[in-house]
Amino acid sequence: MPRTISKPAAIGKNVAVIVVLTIFAMSTVAPLVWMLFTSFKPLQEVEAGHLLPKVWHQGNYSEVFKQVPFARYYMNSVFVAAWVTFLTCLTSSMAAFAFSRLEWKGRDALFRLYLATMMIPGVVTMIPNYTLMVKLHLLDSYTGLILPSAFGAFGTFLLRQFMLTIPRALDEAATIDGAGPWSVFMDVILPLARPGLIALAIFTFLGNYGSFYWPLILIKSESLRTLPIGIMYFDSNYGQQTNLLMAASLMSLLPPIVLFLIGQKYLVKGIAFGAVKG
Repeated sequence: MPRTISKPAAIGKNVAVIVVLTIFAMSTVAPLVWMLFTSFKPLQEVEAGHLLPKVWHQGNYSEVFKQVPFARYYMNSVFVAAWVTFLTCLTSSMAAFAFSRLEWKGRDALFRLYLATMMIPGVVTMIPNYTLMVKLHLLDSYTGLILPSAFGAFGTFLLRQFMLTIPRALDEAATIDGAGPWSVFMDVILPLARPGLIALAIFTFLGNYGSFYWPLILIKSESLRTLPIGIMYFDSNYGQQTNLLMAASLMSLLPPIVLFLIGQKYLVKGIAFGAVKG
């Protein structure tokens, strides 16, 4: 007979789970709360180590825009991340369709070789990419920021796994009606793969919106700096303006938070379906 759990024991277990989850949630939110409080403090209060600001100093946010062209940095980050996201979804969806729905010699072997590139750290490819940008005269340009990040095996893998869950009977029905491979891709597979595409778009945007090292070595002009590079102004050899640094950091978090809140349903669905079939 199955062992029954008494009501007091079940309540105690639920309370313990709630306490653990609450502690975990508080530890996760604590840095954001500290950032929020710090962004409203004068620099003297930050250095004094007070948790709550004695006087809420709202001028830190306007001061960020006065000291640096923060709006320009914002636009650069969103512009670059949006283009990388668009190109990644476009190229990955086409490659995933070829690897999952089309039959051709050497397909699976090439796909395994393609996946092997995911084991190569990004630091290893940074110097070859930089050398390529020099030869193509794309240093200090939007194109140089976008192109190296617009192609990758992760997006192809994610979408291929998702497309494998779509019944092949749909392809056959469309082919009988006279649709070619391109029509099957555009009219049948791509609409059904929308959750996977949205999940990939969220991952790609978040990964490139906060990119630091590649813009750092590629960009020299102030007008092309992205947010992570521009925010470094408040942490220089001449002193750290922690209050302005936190204000700028909080403002930079708004697009990722909004994007995640809008697409979280598709994010979970895309990952769940993409992990079903190999």
